[in-house]
Amino acid sequence: MSDAAPAPPAPPPTVVAVPPFAPTPTGPYAEREKLMTEKLKQIYDPEIPMNIVDLGLIYGFEWQGDDVKLKMTLTAPGCPVAGILAEEIKAALEKVPAVHSATIDMVWEPPWTPDRMSDFAKRQFGYA
Repeated sequence: MSDAAPAPPAPPPTVVAVPPFAPTPTGPYAEREKLMTEKLKQIYDPEIPMNIVDLGLIYGFEWQGDDVKLKMTLTAPGCPVAGILAEEIKAALEKVPAVHSATIDMVWEPPWTPDRMSDFAKRQFGYA
């Protein structure tokens, strides 16, 4: 029998917050990211009357030359329109001049929370 005290419980996992999305203000892709963000603001979540940028679903862009990968999430992993929404987003991004191809990377970590919404969206939904 050991007289050692039981080990303390492990701390809860740390959730790394993704800051609210904003296009890169400078650099080689700044103008394209601005145009893509404008296109994305025209796409609405079919279940929530708000565009996907103000909802906080966009996590950022990754570039390889003129090809872009959009990292984004949804408000819930089981969203039934995920595939349709991804195709709509891909088509919109590929209409931006100097974007050769776009891929959509749905990520679930960190999970979406209302904290990710823009101030505008928070006011619309009574969070601010």
